[in-house]
Parts: sequence; structure tokens; C-alpha cells
Amino acid sequence: MQDIKHIIAVASGKGGVGKSTTAVNLALALAARGAKTGLLDADIYGPSQQTMLGVDSQVRPARAGEYMLPVEAHGLKTMSMGYLITEGTPMVWRGPMAGGALAQMLEQTLWGNLDYLIIDMPPGTGDIQLTLSQKARVSGAVIVTTPQDIALQDAKKGIEMFRKVNVPILGVVENMAVHVCSNCGHREHVFGELGGERISSDYGVPLLASLPLALSIREQTDSGRPTVVAEPDSPLAAMYLEAADAMQAALAGKSSAVVQQFPEIKVSDD
Repeated sequence: MQDIKHIIAVASGKGGVGKSTTAVNLALALAARGAKTGLLDADIYGPSQQTMLGVDSQVRPARAGEYMLPVEAHGLKTMSMGYLITEGTPMVWRGPMAGGALAQMLEQTLWGNLDYLIIDMPPGTGDIQLTLSQKARVSGAVIVTTPQDIALQDAKKGIEMFRKVNVPILGVVENMAVHVCSNCGHREHVFGELGGERISSDYGVPLLASLPLALSIREQTDSGRPTVVAEPDSPLAAMYLEAADAMQAALAGKSSAVVQQFPEIKVSDD
């Protein structure tokens, strides 16, 4: 971990808002900009990055003594619980066990020199989030939401959680903002309108991207070639690239030490 400059958590208050799709495309966008990038799938109970990156279900990380070597895919160094279990195996674990699994993947992977490590967080504000804040200094977090009021309520909890553990919010990504009919071009706000702008304004954080409800995004991630590599010159890929640029700008000049430093203890006779 000493060779990682910045850790970025991609999180959401609830599931089903496109967090993992956003995480993988942001990681690929950073790599496309020339940054050495890693991706850690911290969703212990529902790992999906193996499928999204097109890594065969039989692939297992190579070992180097007590450490694991990351699996490389589309130019990313990756690690996921999906690489360590068989397909369809449920993780019937209590919270501390899941936290321990995250710590092992984070600390016992030979990441090498990385400019950014993107961590695809599980939804919610539980054990995994607390474990990460204890194990590493997170440079910033990206909150993913949809415009739906229920999703926005949970996104606000995610923002407040990271603020409580002193992790700056780099911005908000709004998914499924609008549906454009492929036949007639009619635009319809299926899940509500301007939700990303509202939460961005309420908390004083940037709106990194407002992405449409697009069939191609789902098809590309399901096929193992996310949008940024499947259609690098498309308007959708440009949105992810612009979000990555904004993240890099926000982190420029910030401390690059990700290993938590314990306070110095001094003993005196006073």
C-alpha cells in the first residue's frame, strides 16, 4: 500500500444505482488518461467487477509468498472476492468476517506503483466502510445516486458518513438521469429530474456527471467491455473521462500517503 498515491472510494447509499458500473468506468477513464490505476471490488457479498471486466470465472490470483498478485484486465490491476470463490457461492458471513476479507485484499495484494486505487464499495454505511477508513487514508469519495427521492435520501447518508470519518467528497455521479427513446428520440425522466443537481447544491460538492439510462452501458458491462473501452470516442465515454479529469484536478496537490499513520506517543514524568 505504500506505493499507492491515492485511494478513491466509489460508494452509494443503496444498491441498484449503478455504483459498480460507475467505478469500473471511472477506473478505466483514469487509465485512459495515462494514470497507473487499480480497482478493488470491496463488495464482499455481491462482487461484480470480475464479470464487468470480462475475466474468466476460473481465473485465480497468482501468489508471491504470503501476498497475492492482482489480476490485470483492460490495463487495470484488479482484485475481487469474485476471484477467490467459485461462481454462485454466497458469502454467508457476519460483518467482522467481511471486514477482515477487505483488509486482506487491500493489504495482502502486491499492487505495485499506482497513481489511483478505485475501491468499489458495497452499498450502505456499515462495517466495510468503517474498516476502510481505519485501514487506509482515503483521498476522496465519489457518491453515486439516481434522481429518485429514495435514492437521494440514502446518498445523503453516504455523504454524511464519509464526512464523519474525514473523507472529502470529490463529487456526485447521477445515473439514469434521463431515458432517450431509441426510436423517436423522446426524452423522459423516468426516475425524477435534477436530483443530482439538488444534492450537489445542498452539500456544496461537484456534480461530476449526469448519465442517461442507456441500454449500451448495461450491455457493455455485461459483456465484459465497459463503455470507456468499448466505445472510447462516444459521448457516454466522454462523460466518464470528464468526471475522471475533475477527480484528478480535485486531488492535485493533496497528500499521497494512504497508509494510516498512528500518532507519536511520548512518555514523560509529568
